[in-house]
Amino acid sequence: MTEESTQHGFDGALSDPADLSLGELELEERSSLRRVAGLSTELQDITEVEYRQLRLERVVLVGVWTEGSALESDASLAELARLAETAGSEVLEGLVQRRDRPDPATYVGSGKVLELAEVVRATGADTVICDGELSPSQLQQLESRLKVKVIDRTALILDIFAQHARSREGKSQVELAQLQYLLPRLRGWGQTLSRQAGGRAGGANGGVGLRGPGETKLETDRRRIRAKISKLRKEITAMATVRDTKRGQRTANEIPSVAIAGYTNAGKSSLLNALTGAGVLVEDALFATLDATTRRTQTPEGHTYTLTDTVGFVRHLPHQLVEAFRSTLDEVADADLVLHVVDGADPMPEWQVNAVREVLHEIGDRRGRAMPPELVVVNKVDATTEFGLARLRHLLPGAVFVSAHAGTGIDELRERVAELLPRPEQEIDVLVPYSRGELVARVHREGEILSEEHTGQGTQLRAKVKPDLAGVLETYARTTV
Repeated sequence: MTEESTQHGFDGALSDPADLSLGELELEERSSLRRVAGLSTELQDITEVEYRQLRLERVVLVGVWTEGSALESDASLAELARLAETAGSEVLEGLVQRRDRPDPATYVGSGKVLELAEVVRATGADTVICDGELSPSQLQQLESRLKVKVIDRTALILDIFAQHARSREGKSQVELAQLQYLLPRLRGWGQTLSRQAGGRAGGANGGVGLRGPGETKLETDRRRIRAKISKLRKEITAMATVRDTKRGQRTANEIPSVAIAGYTNAGKSSLLNALTGAGVLVEDALFATLDATTRRTQTPEGHTYTLTDTVGFVRHLPHQLVEAFRSTLDEVADADLVLHVVDGADPMPEWQVNAVREVLHEIGDRRGRAMPPELVVVNKVDATTEFGLARLRHLLPGAVFVSAHAGTGIDELRERVAELLPRPEQEIDVLVPYSRGELVARVHREGEILSEEHTGQGTQLRAKVKPDLAGVLETYARTTV
């Protein structure tokens, strides 16, 4: 570390907390944690219902290339490496095997398992991460042959979510997803879970201490996990009711809503900060923020609307997370407009677009209705080449190109959002007495003024407003169109 960087870190530690935003304080807190090297990562038995926390150290990545080009396969493994680094591990090696389909027993095949074991021993790795979702039997086979911990892409993403969840709702959602993933895989976490039972299940030859009433260790864990899942679902439903109430209040007040969706690390939180000054956490990491943040802002004409930053998406987002984060993702389905943020600096942005739209369609199908209009926002144009920008303009016609970090294109984005937001449709012609000036101010704030004239009796207005405001002004109507 250079003297300059050391001094910068020292100065940052002495910064006045009052001068830092909430996101900067959270980033400082997260950065202050350091991974301790040398912790044991041996397989452990699951006691009680608490699931095993992943403690990634030195890892080897393994992928099976079944379709697409070699470039796509390498990009998939590179993304897995970023996920592993975000979880706090050191990537030592990445291996890809070309197959028609993953081996049903060992994912990569018996011969390749031996080669993989040699790589693990040579590098000193203590964890192998597979770029796919493994079945319980595949996990068991690989762990027994490699003699190190084996996890899949789904478990890795769930671990990152567990590290980054901050709110009570976010933590409950992540815990529910982890338990749903763990339940069918209890057998896969090693050989130490006893299957011996008491009573008739133990048999006459069960041995001392095994005869009599009882249940297997697996059955005990499964029963407790199911009970915990049931409890979490009830808690999340109660928290979703609070979220629905707040959303209902905004709907009753006819406040348009805009949801920010997109691939993880595309810059959604940075865009929210640029548009509203929210000050939420911004970090160059995958899934840096998980909790939905809603802020009010205004169009250039002064009309109020809300912006909601939602959880980021990724290719093959675990279905357990989609299910657990249902209430958060519903913010997207209930919005009047979706800002689909794309990372312009990514080498394969079309992957991001397809992955996000896949999840959005899944949300729409579950809700049984079409998704709201979409405005594609290409972020990080300051980190993109001219050739890359030309390619993106061809791939994404009609998109807005911005840099949330540099502020480029933000004004144009505000104007495009204002154009696409639902507008008041009911036209009124009223004469409002001067004693009701607050109604005139509300028409200016919420409606669209067509003409305004100050007369001796009051303010004569022709405007387009929403139905609730038209009902309030009905008393002062001259004519209604």
